[in-house]
Amino acid sequence: MLLIFLEAMLALALFLGLIWWTMFSGRKRGELRTRDDGSPDAPSPPEEDT
Repeated sequence: MLLIFLEAMLALALFLGLIWWTMFSGRKRGELRTRDDGSPDAPSPPEEDT
């Protein structure tokens, strides 16, 4: 019975560790910003003085 309990706790710890790792291993500054139409917000090219 103790072995089954330890195995269940190990499985739970691995599951929670995987969830924690996937939640907090993303981009350093968060998600990319999106425009209103849903496409990613690309940096605008520099404007030329003419």
